[in-house]
Amino acid sequence: MEWRRDEYCISTDRDRLDHAEIHAFLGSSYWAAGIPRAVLDRSIQNSLPFGVYDGPRQVGFARVITDYATFAYVADVFVLPTHRGKGLAKWLMEVIRAHPDLHGLRRWMLVTRDAQDLYRKTGFRELEAPARYMEIVDRQVYAP
Repeated sequence: MEWRRDEYCISTDRDRLDHAEIHAFLGSSYWAAGIPRAVLDRSIQNSLPFGVYDGPRQVGFARVITDYATFAYVADVFVLPTHRGKGLAKWLMEVIRAHPDLHGLRRWMLVTRDAQDLYRKTGFRELEAPARYMEIVDRQVYAP
């Protein structure tokens, strides 16, 4: 699927994704620092990916981990710094939330350290009952 706005395009075409660009950004991000390329490639293959493009160049990305029936987890959202301030992240989230294969899901989740205001614009809220949620976090999983 594809959506257009001005010179930008959002696409779910896996063949169009620039895995090297995605890896370069995520590999230095606070949430996926050091992620091996093979792990990244597998994560993209097993989720619904969204690329943001300025002409042929990929300038943003997000992926949705989902069962397409009840649950979606939004992950790895970014827009390159040179393309920020143009509303692309908000548009990307609007496209994700409106994707026809993701309608009627009971629960959407994501985790962010610093972009709460962005996600609130598309309906996300702080956890209603945080004590119910549990997690396992291995911060050294990509360490050599």
